[in-house]
Amino acid sequence: MAELTTLAEAVAALVRDGDMVALEGFTHLIPVAAGQEIIRQGVRDLTLVRMTPDIVYDQMIGAGCASGLVFSWGGNPGVGSLHRLRDAVEHEWPAPLRLEEHSHAGMANRYAAGASGLPFAVLRGYVGTDLPRHTANIAAITCPFTGEVLTAVPALNPDVSIIHAQRADRRGNVQLWGITGVQKEAVLAARRSLVTVEEFVDTLEPRPGAMVLPTWAVTAVAAVPRGAHPSYAQGYYERDNTYYQEWDAISRDRDTFTGWLDRHVFGSAVGAP
Repeated sequence: MAELTTLAEAVAALVRDGDMVALEGFTHLIPVAAGQEIIRQGVRDLTLVRMTPDIVYDQMIGAGCASGLVFSWGGNPGVGSLHRLRDAVEHEWPAPLRLEEHSHAGMANRYAAGASGLPFAVLRGYVGTDLPRHTANIAAITCPFTGEVLTAVPALNPDVSIIHAQRADRRGNVQLWGITGVQKEAVLAARRSLVTVEEFVDTLEPRPGAMVLPTWAVTAVAAVPRGAHPSYAQGYYERDNTYYQEWDAISRDRDTFTGWLDRHVFGSAVGAP
C-alpha cells in the first residue's frame, strides 16, 4: 500500500546518496517539483536516468546532485542546449558527469525489461550508429531460433522512480492520462517509487484512456499542485513556454544559475525563473 505523505518527507525517506534515480515524464507531467526538492535536500552522487532529460535535470546536475546520466536525448525542448549539463561534461563543473547514451527504443525496452523482471531486453536497434562503440551496455546477440543478429540492452531497475500524475485517491491508487511515455514501466521497474499528484480525490472516476497505477505498485504519493510546472498537466494547466525560454539565459552563466538556485529553489517550495 502506498503511503500518503508530503514531498519533503517522501524525498527524505526514499532518495539516498549514490542512488540511481529516474524522474520520468514525456513533454508533460514532468516531476519538476520533486527534482527541486532533491536539490533542496542536498542529495549527492546520483545516477540520473531519463529518456529525455530537460531543464529539471539541468538544474539537478548544476546543483551538484549527479555523478552520472543515463539517457537517450537531452535538451531544453524547443529552445536549445542544457548549459549546466554541457558545463559538467565539458568542464567538470560542479563535478564530473559520466554519460551513458542509448536510443529512445533502447531506453524504453530497458524499462520494460526491468518492469517485467527480466535481465535484459532484445530489440532491432542501434544498427548503423556508433553507440555500441561508446556505450558498454549495448551488445549484439544472436537469436537461437532464426540466427538473426539483434541488440541486447540490460534491464533498468532504478533505486527510485519518480513521476507526476493528475490525481490519486486516498488509498494511493494513481490515475494519469495524456502523453504517458514510460512512467508506468519506470515505476514498476524501480525498487522504490514516488508519485506526486495535482490532487487527492475520494474516488477515481472512470476516464477513457487513463492509466491507473494501483496502490500496491507505488511506495509513496504526495500532493504537489503544479508539481509539473513548467511542463503541463493535461486537464490542469498549460506548458509555460516563457520559463523554458528564460532558462536558456539563466543556465548559461554559473553565477546567474547559482543565484537562481538561491532565490527560487533554496528560498521557496517551487522554483520558477
